[in-house]
Amino acid sequence: MMIENILFLIFLILSIHYVIFLSKVYSGLSKLKNKVSEKIPDEFVSIIVPFRNEEKNILNTYSSLTSQNYPQEKFEIIFVNDSSDDSSFQLLDNLQKNANVFIYSVPKDYSANAHKKRAIRFGIEKSKGEIIVTTDADCIHKKDWLKNLLKFMNKETGFVSGPVEFISKGNLFSKMQRLEFAGLVITGAGLIGSENPIICNAANIAYRKKAFDEVGGFTFQMSLSSGDDELLMQKIYRDTDYKIKFALDKDAIVSTEANPTLKDFYHQRKRWASKGLFYGDHLLLLKLVLIFLFYLSLIIQPIIGFIISTKFFFTFIISFLFKIFAEYLVLKKGTTLLFDFNILKPFLITEILQVPYILVSGFMGMFGNLVWKDRKIKR
Repeated sequence: MMIENILFLIFLILSIHYVIFLSKVYSGLSKLKNKVSEKIPDEFVSIIVPFRNEEKNILNTYSSLTSQNYPQEKFEIIFVNDSSDDSSFQLLDNLQKNANVFIYSVPKDYSANAHKKRAIRFGIEKSKGEIIVTTDADCIHKKDWLKNLLKFMNKETGFVSGPVEFISKGNLFSKMQRLEFAGLVITGAGLIGSENPIICNAANIAYRKKAFDEVGGFTFQMSLSSGDDELLMQKIYRDTDYKIKFALDKDAIVSTEANPTLKDFYHQRKRWASKGLFYGDHLLLLKLVLIFLFYLSLIIQPIIGFIISTKFFFTFIISFLFKIFAEYLVLKKGTTLLFDFNILKPFLITEILQVPYILVSGFMGMFGNLVWKDRKIKR
């Protein structure tokens, strides 16, 4: 009987913690501002695009970036080749390039274990902008993307996180990815609104070079294969007086294709999960562990319902309903602000499959080796 009561209390605490977490996200979304000055920054801007093996996408990305409705004399585009072994570099090099476009290749012995992060740092070293913008070489940008991202960058702001969306190919798998990824973007936006910046995506971020230098750049992260976005944002928030903002504007969205296969999806989420181990805030780590344990409890409760007591079937139903209801409210609000409401159609099936995927990718992200762009990355 005592064991049952202890387990019941644990499951209750985990559920309450998760609902409180989502309530902060919801509240943060309400605090985000989309009415900002339409004036573009006075500072020169450097867009850095690291790439590896992107021959299928890189020309489309080049076209969308060079077509920006932004004064050409106010920004540069720096493509940085990270040891591609396809024709990506040659495709770019053969173009009749705009005067503000530059292409570099990272030397092989330059921070060899840092991968994408080394390409970004190499690009920053070659840049002349006071504001750094990073995006990916498989992304498409609207003509007013840069202008709408940077209108959130005022003198007090050190980092701007922009929205990213997956392009759905019409099949259920891509629709589910689109919804799940939108959930991550919405969560990141809400956390920034509640002044708890945790997650963002390097496909659409901007930061001051001064803020980057002030926190030591990637100095303490160069042994990691990722972290060029979230870890940097957290350091700027924690170690400087600059503000963190989210670009709440549909015209600031960057689009990219969903993962074509389940294997690609798994490896991507595994890489993202691996960053959590290196968050510098111990209280934040504890909160993330509690969220992981909540998801784990959704698997454990039905099992102990068979083994110990059938009342744990009831606690499972309550916990899962809490999850569905709270997440739906957050997604509905975030979708209204940023995305097409049709994105919610595969909500129920995505909710069910999300539980095992979070547990597997989270666990393997913490302990397994990673794969990125045909590279096997050891910890």
